[in-house]
Amino acid sequence: MYEGQITALLGHNGAGKTTTISILTGLYTPTGGTAVINGYDIRSNMDQIRHSLGICPQHNVLFDRLTVLEHLKFFAILKGMQFGMIEGEVEHMLTDLEFQDKRDTIANNLSGGMKRKLSVSIALIGGSKTVVLDEPTSGMDPYARRATWDLLAKHKEGRTILLTTHFMDEADLLGDRIAIMAEGRLMCSGSSLFLKSRSSLSTQCDAYIQADYDTHTTAVTQ
Repeated sequence: MYEGQITALLGHNGAGKTTTISILTGLYTPTGGTAVINGYDIRSNMDQIRHSLGICPQHNVLFDRLTVLEHLKFFAILKGMQFGMIEGEVEHMLTDLEFQDKRDTIANNLSGGMKRKLSVSIALIGGSKTVVLDEPTSGMDPYARRATWDLLAKHKEGRTILLTTHFMDEADLLGDRIAIMAEGRLMCSGSSLFLKSRSSLSTQCDAYIQADYDTHTTAVTQ
């Protein structure tokens, strides 16, 4: 995975996406092998990795009585951001999220989709160099999904982003690279164009219509 790119991890339920995410973020200890993030080994240097790591877990980890604004400030401080930069960073994030009217709303009063957007913004705030998002748009309506896609595309510069998803359109749109898992193993990886060119499952159908359009349309519909 490369800086400035989004890698989309696709797979069916139980394929191992969340387990992979949990290992990379230090929640689980790997039973074999290892991974290196920004030059640090996940087996021995997880503390150093966490300094520049942003995580949006599959299930929201929010404080019911804290407002949107308080969440963003709290996690910016937690990530070691300089106090003089926090206000500006938070305001930019609120604007990008289109959350200005929700800044003083407590998390418990947010819809499911808004909670997911807040969780994504928490992963991004503080200049996290490595961002891991586990099904970030789950539970969002189409408009919120599109807004989140725009947010990620805007903030991917200077970061390495890994996201898991069930949505092919999401992976196709966001993923600079797409990795597909099945039964706990990585089956293939590459750009969307590369994977499509390697697949024999696609079919092209060309229809040529001449003369009387109404007659042909009636014949086709019948």
